[in-house]
Amino acid sequence: MKVNCLKQKFINLKANKPLRNDLTTYGIVILAYVIIQILGMAGMINSQLKGLLVPICVYAILAVSLNLTVGILGELSLGHAGFMCVGAFTSAFFSKCMVEVIPQAFIRFPLALLIGAASAGLFGVLIGIPVLRLKGDYLAIVTLAFGEIIKNIINTINIGRDSNGLHFSMKSAMDLGMEKDGVFLIKGAMGITGTPGDSNFTVGAVLLLITLFVVLNIVRSRDGRAIMAIRDNVIAAESVGINITKYKLLTFAISAALAGVAGVLYAHNLGSLTATPKTFGYNMSIMILVYVVLGGIGNIRGSMIAAIILYVLPEMLRGLQTYRMLIYAVVLIVMMIYNWAPKSIAWRETHSIKDLLAKAKGAIASKSKKGGN
Repeated sequence: MKVNCLKQKFINLKANKPLRNDLTTYGIVILAYVIIQILGMAGMINSQLKGLLVPICVYAILAVSLNLTVGILGELSLGHAGFMCVGAFTSAFFSKCMVEVIPQAFIRFPLALLIGAASAGLFGVLIGIPVLRLKGDYLAIVTLAFGEIIKNIINTINIGRDSNGLHFSMKSAMDLGMEKDGVFLIKGAMGITGTPGDSNFTVGAVLLLITLFVVLNIVRSRDGRAIMAIRDNVIAAESVGINITKYKLLTFAISAALAGVAGVLYAHNLGSLTATPKTFGYNMSIMILVYVVLGGIGNIRGSMIAAIILYVLPEMLRGLQTYRMLIYAVVLIVMMIYNWAPKSIAWRETHSIKDLLAKAKGAIASKSKKGGN
């Protein structure tokens, strides 16, 4: 009876292609994690690669979450770095305030994670209400401006703490009026220093799996089908009773909250956090969009893999100096042609691994029949 039940489950899994694809995506992450852990224990991973493990998870989460807005909803957003910045700073501020009150990292970090995700999600709702009425280039410009505004506002914030409580100023650190034993929590453009280092590769891998689970389940759900209907044809979706505003706002908020999760992971991997153009500027948002486009718009697994490859590649090629960015540019062009050229798409459809295995299986079967005759 149990054998028949397992056999039926296997048949159902084989017939359910979306579920099979999702399990393959989870399996890739788990397999990569296990391999890296084994190599690390064997001493085969150098310090440079160890330093890249957490950022790899950060950028993979950012690419997957942005693909929810760009690929599934079909709206071009360039404010993802801004939502990451909100999650990073709110969580780092919480952790620095609570490091003595809650010394246990396994309690403090999940709380910081919830605060960072909730803060970014809230900003996603507040920004999304007026902004999602726009379309195309106009939406991209406004979200890009939001990211820059957030970064510049954070660079003007000064918060300190002494025996009298918290002090706040938007002018300078000297205007806080703290006592001599006061501690700076956020010091303008110098940001936050002394954030607890609660992030590690295991935490990053778990958060990446959670992000994939959330996004893939949304895509496969009834809400996901409604969101994709809006992407394909807004007028047709509205005519069948789909609430356009609700689903756009929901998608935008979830995408922003997941970007906040990436920000929390990023902030707790550094001793010092500053809102610089390199880390939270528009170039960061564009780079995340490049990961999504090259991995395939709407292709969740592809955006994750593209983010990993395109982040690791320049770091691994640093020894080549002059030719590093040239090789990086060539890889970008090749990936773009492979993913989007019509002839490349047609070739992939006719030469998929599944088709090649089927042909090989057929050839072996025909040879065995001839041999039997």
